[in-house]
Amino acid sequence: MSFASDLRAQVIEPLRNNAALLMVCVATGVIMLGQGVIAPVLPLYAKDFGVSTTMIGASISVFGLARILFNLPAGLLSDRLGRRLLLVGGPIITAAGSFLSAFAGDIWSLLVFRFIAGIGSAAFMTAGITLVTDISTPENRGRMLSLHLGSLLIGVSIGPAVGGLTAELINLRAPFILVGVLSAACAVWALRVMPETHRQAVTAGAGEREAGETEVEVTTAGRPVAPVSIRSLAGNMGLLLVSLVTFSIFFTRTGARQTVLPLAGNEDFGLSAGLLGLIFAMMALINLATIIPSGAWADRFGRKRVIVPSALLAAGALGLFAVTDSLAVFLIAAVLLALGTGISGPAPAAYAADVIPAQARGMGMGLFRTYSDIGFVVGPLLLGWIVDATGGFGWALAFNAALMAAGALAFGLFAKETVAPRQAGTAAT
Repeated sequence: MSFASDLRAQVIEPLRNNAALLMVCVATGVIMLGQGVIAPVLPLYAKDFGVSTTMIGASISVFGLARILFNLPAGLLSDRLGRRLLLVGGPIITAAGSFLSAFAGDIWSLLVFRFIAGIGSAAFMTAGITLVTDISTPENRGRMLSLHLGSLLIGVSIGPAVGGLTAELINLRAPFILVGVLSAACAVWALRVMPETHRQAVTAGAGEREAGETEVEVTTAGRPVAPVSIRSLAGNMGLLLVSLVTFSIFFTRTGARQTVLPLAGNEDFGLSAGLLGLIFAMMALINLATIIPSGAWADRFGRKRVIVPSALLAAGALGLFAVTDSLAVFLIAAVLLALGTGISGPAPAAYAADVIPAQARGMGMGLFRTYSDIGFVVGPLLLGWIVDATGGFGWALAFNAALMAAGALAFGLFAKETVAPRQAGTAAT
């Protein structure tokens, strides 16, 4: 089958035949474009307030902190009131936080406004991924989630160039105004065309009310559906195991890839900012190129056969980074890390959706995203501390490799497969 035929079968036709999927992918791309726009200018904008490097870092981290704190409440709210409310309200909150950030008078007001924008991001992204799991089945969930993840990465990849150009042509406040406009447009788009998918996705589930637990109570055709408690979701072994994997992936993304590897490339191999940019652009392109195939593989071969090998490949690449003093090996490791993290793609999210009860899907995906965002925030801090404590990059990268391998092995040994492998030609469309 040709590339054009693959593209039509795996991307164009699913989006053309599923209006809800198309809508959420477009909206996600716009929202993530907005987040990418801020990336290159936020440190410079915060620096203009004359604050320390620590406070500049806080202006970046506070957005992730808001997502950690509000992913789960957003999921819970989407189970009670529906996905559409958050798909409209999330961008409105993000727009408000972005507009306010553009006119911040000091670093403390900027921190508050970035926190507000993070709340909106948590609401929209949690509801968005939950909607995709609502309209998918175990047979096509990997492919649908790969399209959603692809739209996210495209937005994030384009955003920094747009943000840098906007700041260059106008000023450092302009990108925040642009993000506010994009977010507001996304809210209008969602209000006009986004469907509500919650009720159609709810099925009767088993669950018993336990005293003192927060519960999700929904109805189907007027009949109560058994509530699912936060405690029971937190104790869901399949969800915990796959969350360990995705924690490791996000930890690696911000810890090794965005923090330690650029420093190691510069100090150990003398790579300039331009060359490092080319290497990481290459890694991003590999990630983007593997998303769609990885979703199809997760549906055809099962989630574990994609998650475990890809995570171990990433762990091996991190191990190579830790021990090499060769630029050639450094470049090979970069390719292998990009392949490992790219091939894992949507498979962890698909597995999480498989094991979460349908009546608590929003809350469950919110919890899943919380684990991921904790890794996103902790990674740079912990690996940075290890580098400072050891005086080099090797131990930090070795620790990251061990963490990734431990997550992969735990999932491989103890998680139960949720999708039976299928023969070629039998995959559901």
